[in-house]
Formats: sequence, C-alpha cells, structure tokens
Amino acid sequence: MKEITMINEIPTANKLVAFTFDDGPNPIYTTQILDIFKKANGKATFFMIGESINKYPEIVKKAIDQGHEIGNHTNTHPKLSQLSSAECLMEIELNEKSIEEIVGEKPVVFRPPYFDYNEETISIIMQKEYSAIIGALNIEAKDWEQPGVDHILEKSRECVRNGSILLFHDGFGDRSQTVEAVRILVSELISQGYQLVTVSELLNQS
Repeated sequence: MKEITMINEIPTANKLVAFTFDDGPNPIYTTQILDIFKKANGKATFFMIGESINKYPEIVKKAIDQGHEIGNHTNTHPKLSQLSSAECLMEIELNEKSIEEIVGEKPVVFRPPYFDYNEETISIIMQKEYSAIIGALNIEAKDWEQPGVDHILEKSRECVRNGSILLFHDGFGDRSQTVEAVRILVSELISQGYQLVTVSELLNQS
C-alpha cells in the first residue's frame, strides 16, 4: 500500500495554485470568499468541520454548486494525536457522513486540524482510502492569528509558484483580514496568468 505523506505542493509545469480554507463553513466569511472566487472564475477546496457543516448546509451546497471541493477536517476540530483510534475514526467518519448527506459523495481529501497527526492517524486515513494528508506552503502567513492583511499577503506571495497549496481560514473568529488578503491575492494571481484549482485537480497533475 502506498505510503501516506503530507503534500504541500505538486510539481507541475502549469500555472496552477490551490487555495484551501479551513474551519468553515461560516455564514459571513465563507460566503464572501465564494463571491471572490465566483468573480475570478476560480475554484478552491474548503476543509470543513462536521459540526459547522450540519449548522450551515446551505453554504456547503452553494460551494458545491459553484464547483468547489469540500474536504474532511474532522467533526469537532480536535488534535487527532491525542485521541484513541476509535475516537479518531469517529471524528473522520462523522465528517464524511455530514458531507455525503449534502454532496452525495464522501470527501477524497483530508487535512488534520493543527496539522497534528501520528502513525495511528495515518493508519486510519489509509484505511479510509485518503491518498494524502494535505498541507500547505504558506504556514508563516498565520492568518488564523489575525496578523494583518499585509503580513498574510507577504508570507503567501513568497510561497506562490506552480503547484502551490495555500492555507487560509474562513471559520473560528473574525476572518475579515483573511477575506481581504485573499481578495487581493486572487486578483494578483489571475492577472499573472495563474489558474485557481481544487486540491484534487492539482493532485491529478502528478
């Protein structure tokens, strides 16, 4: 069986970048991000939390209708390495169930909360037939800490190249800085000839 690793980028000759958003859906910020991508004719991957999916199914439907991808980010956002095998499996499966009920199929991409996982987590992810753990290049942007639009932009720009996976957050707190940074970055990348794709579309380049 193929070994599972964390993927932060996919080597490709094509000008493709995958924006990813964690911790939604959120009725304020996710919808603003969807509008940005709609205007840019771009696609993104939303790593959503099961509990929030159940609260805002209409936002999940909107994202799917616009061609975005929904990824598994667990049910309640725990540190998976601190859970038992059974608890970890339940976190992943409850999320899958929530997504499947709305989307009609299970998610195919997975990102652990806090990028926290261990050998046991990997074993469960392989058992659930996820091909990889999805990371990101622009961790230093730290948009979850609300460090300012300029900081988020600067640290994300440094990581833009063909095949980059970029991380942002649309849930848990005030994400207005993130929305503004994403608005600017999306505009810049489109003008530079980049295509904004889902993680799965990027993975298919490899």
